[in-house]
Amino acid sequence: MQLFPAVDLRAGRAVRLVQGDFGREQDYGDPVEIARRYEGAGARWIHVVDLDGARTGRPVARDSLLEITRSVGVPIQAGGGIRTLADVEELLGAGVARVVLGTAALKNPELAAEMAEMHPGKVAVGLDHRGGGREVALAGWEAGSGLSLDGALGLFETVPLASVVVTSIDRDGTLEGPDSAGLASCLELTRHDVVASGGVSSMADLRALAAMEVAGRRLAGVVVGKAILEGLVDLEEALALCEASG
Repeated sequence: MQLFPAVDLRAGRAVRLVQGDFGREQDYGDPVEIARRYEGAGARWIHVVDLDGARTGRPVARDSLLEITRSVGVPIQAGGGIRTLADVEELLGAGVARVVLGTAALKNPELAAEMAEMHPGKVAVGLDHRGGGREVALAGWEAGSGLSLDGALGLFETVPLASVVVTSIDRDGTLEGPDSAGLASCLELTRHDVVASGGVSSMADLRALAAMEVAGRRLAGVVVGKAILEGLVDLEEALALCEASG
């Protein structure tokens, strides 16, 4: 299980929201410094999200994202505000290792398929859901898609994705533990690698996710943000645990 320590970007700062609420923001400082700290601890990937980009559909934090990409030597997985093929080409051309499509993929699955076929192993789809998978959200979690998590997974089953990144909005930033039941369901429903996101608060949560197995399948990765920034999860220890799970 790959660990993706997260950096969420807003107004040039590293921040965390609670349940996607832009009114409940906590500032953690310089995102480049945090990314370098993650690299120094041994991170093999860093997950970076342009929060305002996700909400507006424009690359609001593109400069900050690319500065992080230039400043560290580990692969960057980037999401937020990536809406067009030109966006994908720009980011991959600038050294981003993998892009995560959210709103664009759900609004235009054919475009997502085209991007994934053009860039094998470099395109993932992010599925951010509320209500235990009742509805997948769009536009920085501020709009509904009308699709359940099951339905959204079905749209991409034949698309050659690097992974699906599944986020429980209800748990994101809450430190209340991951949506284990929903993640287990995803392992049953899709052939794609599943990366978990939202709610991780402790090493116990990570151990439970690393041990999760459904029909012979296990989680491919987990995104952890607030728990690392708050010191509830030691990054070096978490990396060792995740590497041992393989």
